[in-house]
Amino acid sequence: MNEFELLRVVEYLERTRRPYRALFPMAEEDPVWNILAHLVKSHLRGDLVTISTLASVANVPYATALRRINGMIDEGHIVRRPRGPKSFSLHPSETTLADFLAYAQHIKSLLAQVMGVRPAEEEADDYYFGGSRLEAQLAPPQGLSRRRHDGERLRFLIHADNYFASLQNLWADFRANRGSRRDFDPRPLPDLYRRATENAAQPVSDYDVIVLNVPWLGEFVEAGRIRRAEPFVYSSGIDSLDFDPRVWATGRWKGRQEAVPAFSSIELLAVRSDLIDEAGLPYPKTFADVLQVGRKLHAPRQGRFGIAWSAQRGMPLASSFAFLLACCGGAVLHLPRGRSDWSLGDIDPCEIAVGVDSEAGRMALDYMRELLAISPPGVLELDWNGSLEIFMTGKAAMAYCWSMRAARLEYDVRSRVKRRVRYLPQPAGPKGSNVSPLGGFVLAVPSNLPEPRVEAAFEAIRWMTSVEAIQTHIKTGFPVLPRFSMSADPEIAAGSPIVYAVNELARRDLLQTWQRAPLLQYTRIEAVLGEEIHAALRGEKTLAAGLHDAQAAIEGILKTAPSAPSHKS
Repeated sequence: MNEFELLRVVEYLERTRRPYRALFPMAEEDPVWNILAHLVKSHLRGDLVTISTLASVANVPYATALRRINGMIDEGHIVRRPRGPKSFSLHPSETTLADFLAYAQHIKSLLAQVMGVRPAEEEADDYYFGGSRLEAQLAPPQGLSRRRHDGERLRFLIHADNYFASLQNLWADFRANRGSRRDFDPRPLPDLYRRATENAAQPVSDYDVIVLNVPWLGEFVEAGRIRRAEPFVYSSGIDSLDFDPRVWATGRWKGRQEAVPAFSSIELLAVRSDLIDEAGLPYPKTFADVLQVGRKLHAPRQGRFGIAWSAQRGMPLASSFAFLLACCGGAVLHLPRGRSDWSLGDIDPCEIAVGVDSEAGRMALDYMRELLAISPPGVLELDWNGSLEIFMTGKAAMAYCWSMRAARLEYDVRSRVKRRVRYLPQPAGPKGSNVSPLGGFVLAVPSNLPEPRVEAAFEAIRWMTSVEAIQTHIKTGFPVLPRFSMSADPEIAAGSPIVYAVNELARRDLLQTWQRAPLLQYTRIEAVLGEEIHAALRGEKTLAAGLHDAQAAIEGILKTAPSAPSHKS
């Protein structure tokens, strides 16, 4: 259960208590419930709770409330945290919070049973306790409803991140009775690629809709693994003009729309504004600034490190190197930039220049080596989730992170940095700029999906990317969206520091997609970078040798690239 479900359960319980107290004023007040409910809600929202405010919501005489609160502190139900020389704040203990979550989970299950809208074999985690009329009324298209009525459940292969978890919740809202969380197969990024590839090799697809990381598109199109989305887009009413052209182009290959963007995400530098302001340090704009701030705030004995970043061998480290190389004015692959779409499939791989073993490459790798000294132990094993977890729990002063994942910093139940984070553009390297990478995922229909299921699959994509669905995501904490009509909304921007930061980057034209070009050879190039750069940072090779070997291997991949197989439309 996420924090939005928990808040809705608490709100429901509070609303059911009000008519009871109104009808039976002689009933004794329950100060423990009042105290716990206020503590949990304040914890989820990041609000400050003092002993006086908690006593005031207990709804019993002040002296009685103080005795009850002090008793709960002595028993370990409430913990005190210093917030000044002579003051402290109150919080639910880890055990109390876990018990309250278990209680809310049980109430959620009972409500679904009473309403009788879920199959008997489903458990509470199979559906979602939605909280707005919009979610309940956001019915799927007729084709999807007909499929469910006929007993044919749609299946989705998705990325295991917070945005797709939100989409999963929207689909599984327990009042709408449209589907189950079991309809979704969430996979981490490397496993998502493996499973999507395996599925394409089967006679019949296990999934109706699959999610692809943007750089994989060229490979999947040319291998004939997905159906072209273009005919559906023209007839479905999806307004491509409502998407930022750079975002809409992430679903294009050779000038044709092959997939539909699910969401866009930008890698940012997240910094603890409270720590930086307290220390009187500048907000980082360059690599040198990051190192300066990181060294000042690196305090391992206090359980805090200068910076967290994704340096795990493979995809995470390959992406980090490509982005930092771009900030130094270089590129892994020197490709034509500024196109209106990603029609890179027409480029002869032998004509692409590799820019790894270069001055920019040396500057980027040297910066990564210096970051190691102010990073958490085991940083070379951290992926995107691991590095975000360290920053989110208050164990790092800065973190490189994707904007969609960064939503957890503001909304996750366990976040210790809510309202204490500023989101900055990628710091510039020597001879470079603050260029920030634009990434994300696209939705596609497998080419081996039986023909009778194709129409419903594309209807599902239209539903998943509709303005109504996106509005619901905004209300549940995922404001970084691919549509102009959403991101340009001043109310949305004012309510989200992430949206504000991304809008500023777009306004300054600092969002770019060329750092990870979706060539057929992308995953092989990424594997080389992830291995060679990791070996250099581990000290198994010199930095120069790592760059040289990566350059040679990538040039070999491009020169021996086989001709692309024909595409199935």
